[in-house]
Amino acid sequence: MNLSENTQAVLLLTSHFTKSTQDAVKPLTPTEWGRFAAWLKEQELSPTQLLNGNIAESLATWQDSKIPLSRLQALLARGHALALAMEKWQRAGIWVLTRADVYYPKRLKLRLKNDAPPFLFGAGNPKLLNNGGVAVVGSRTVSEENLQYAESTGVKAALAGVNIVSGGAKGIDEAAMSGALSVDGSVIGVVADSLLKAATAQKWRNGLLNNNLVLVSPFYPEAGFTIGNAMARNKYIYCLADTAVVVHSGKTGGTWSGAIENLKKAWVSVWVKPTEDTEAGNADIVKQGAQWCEGVIETCDINSLFAYSQNTVADNVCSVENTPKYKDVKIMEKPLETKTSDNSESSIGFYQIFLQELKRVCSGNAKSIDEISDCMKLHKSQVRDWLEQAQNEGTIKKLNKPSRYQWNESSADRQLSLF
Repeated sequence: MNLSENTQAVLLLTSHFTKSTQDAVKPLTPTEWGRFAAWLKEQELSPTQLLNGNIAESLATWQDSKIPLSRLQALLARGHALALAMEKWQRAGIWVLTRADVYYPKRLKLRLKNDAPPFLFGAGNPKLLNNGGVAVVGSRTVSEENLQYAESTGVKAALAGVNIVSGGAKGIDEAAMSGALSVDGSVIGVVADSLLKAATAQKWRNGLLNNNLVLVSPFYPEAGFTIGNAMARNKYIYCLADTAVVVHSGKTGGTWSGAIENLKKAWVSVWVKPTEDTEAGNADIVKQGAQWCEGVIETCDINSLFAYSQNTVADNVCSVENTPKYKDVKIMEKPLETKTSDNSESSIGFYQIFLQELKRVCSGNAKSIDEISDCMKLHKSQVRDWLEQAQNEGTIKKLNKPSRYQWNESSADRQLSLF
């Protein structure tokens, strides 16, 4: 892994490389880094310039009582510690992404903005980080019934072509991730500690080798467990997903606080498994704005978890950035009010918008379902359903070996003219 000078500078300013000691200089927090990075941009400075120039001269006009020049200088002087740490982590297959990297998850930047972590350490397939999915969360110590529910949710999501996003902890998290991996599904695991150990653990080895698992952490790979990091990790689980299922929660603790924070920030919709456990906080989470999901996983429709929010107005179903509240939720087929050219009101379904975008994507060159899904920022299962409908209508032609889809100009244009 060859780190650019820009990445080196960001890591020096924001990461630990060894266990923190009381007298060690503290790296910038995500909020502090966001503030400092915004100032650098205003000054037309890059982090790289802090490594190659006179730091005091470059930062002559910087003023922040919590981030004094002396702190920045001490952080940037840790080059030797960075080199030793990266050599060790690289041997374990660990990589690092900064917010400038192409695989850095767009959902984090859109939802958390300047509070998005300045870097992510990870192992596995980084391409999965932008695929969204279902976040499955819950307590560490739960009943066998709840573990089975989480595992079966992972299996159902995987079979529907939907990612599982979870925290990698024992209990609900591990059950959901293992369920998805058991049927070759894709999984994003956001770990709060010990990424170095997780990256070499037997239980995750096949998933990492098969490229359908990515383990990421905003904390340095050898960080030990702390309640603060575990709490902070929760928001990344929700923000990397498109919807969330709480299998079991206490009335306090990490699962509870993560669900409540998500409901307040309205990142994604939250579904809660019904329970008769009077000690559980599931019902209280629903009172805070979540919704009950099916208590029997066999009758749960994974696609229904992505139901379009009635409070959201989508200007363009194919653009993540243009959906104000639930920016990345899977768009179900639901009428959308739009203006026609003569300013009259008309109702148009998302399937028709999908066809219009499909014409742009698949005219001229045939595309695979993965390419179409990635371009439109829609889940593969939804794209598959709509492609099947379009194929039956004759608006799209399916080519084989390899499987691709081509716009059928004559028939398809007649179909679009009906909308």
